[in-house]
Amino acid sequence: MVAGMPIGFGPTRETIRRPATLSGMSTSHSRMLLAAAALAGVLGLTACSTGPGSSPAPTSSASPSWDAADVTPPEGRVIGTGTVLDVSGETQLCLGAVAESYPPQCAGIPLEGWTWNGVEGSETSGETTWGAYAVYGTFDGERYTVTDPPIMLALYDPIRPEDPTGGVDGTSSEADLTRVQDEMSTSLGREALSLWTERGYVWVQVVWDDGSLQDAVDAEYGDGVVIVASALREID
Repeated sequence: MVAGMPIGFGPTRETIRRPATLSGMSTSHSRMLLAAAALAGVLGLTACSTGPGSSPAPTSSASPSWDAADVTPPEGRVIGTGTVLDVSGETQLCLGAVAESYPPQCAGIPLEGWTWNGVEGSETSGETTWGAYAVYGTFDGERYTVTDPPIMLALYDPIRPEDPTGGVDGTSSEADLTRVQDEMSTSLGREALSLWTERGYVWVQVVWDDGSLQDAVDAEYGDGVVIVASALREID
């Protein structure tokens, strides 16, 4: 795996899977929560647990209801770090896992306005050109449009993201975390870019969440069980 993994909190138990997307989800909004676009799959869900830091409730046989249309795209510019992959002029930004083939492959989000002119750090094999960059742009829920010159990832000095847990470890048992992670892997599928357990939480990274997905997993599992992180970071 090459560039495109989350910056900040390192995964200790990661799952990369690509099951089908959630039922009723459009192709456009399927990319919005990717993981898939890519963290792996998520939720054959459970009944809600009762409070902050509580262990997840027993698994429910009911299927969760994720309404991707409720996720609002960012209004201003964002920045994403990963592999830019151009295959015969079709360019995408790979925010999640990248296959270690030669040339590499990934399931990224379409990248508009990209040019290799003046951009260093790329490699080409046949009809494929790629490189690792921090890319500024806007995201409409389906496509990423470049707004500023990219920065080679090797030269990019990111600001460490704020810890959403406030440095407090979770209280869920390892068995519960493993179960929740497996359920989320099944339910979210390729909408998840990365999925892992660490410090008493299940962490899931998606392309973008305006808080709707975090609210949904809190309703299913209780506060302080699952932490949702966006791969794209707002800068405006």
